[in-house]
Amino acid sequence: MRRKNPAAVALAKLRAASMTDEERKQSARKAGLVGGKARARVLTKEQRQEIARKAAAARWGKKL
Repeated sequence: MRRKNPAAVALAKLRAASMTDEERKQSARKAGLVGGKARARVLTKEQRQEIARKAAAARWGKKL
């Protein structure tokens, strides 16, 4: 897994401190949408299948 850039993290914290709650929520949602796509790109087919299998089991109450 890639490591986060410490300078980018510090900058994000500074920006977040000056945002309103609504702006923070919108920013978090936008980042989440991008992050999900990035995560999907690096997962193997087997990893995606296992995640889907666990989600289905949780949804329908089946134990693995």
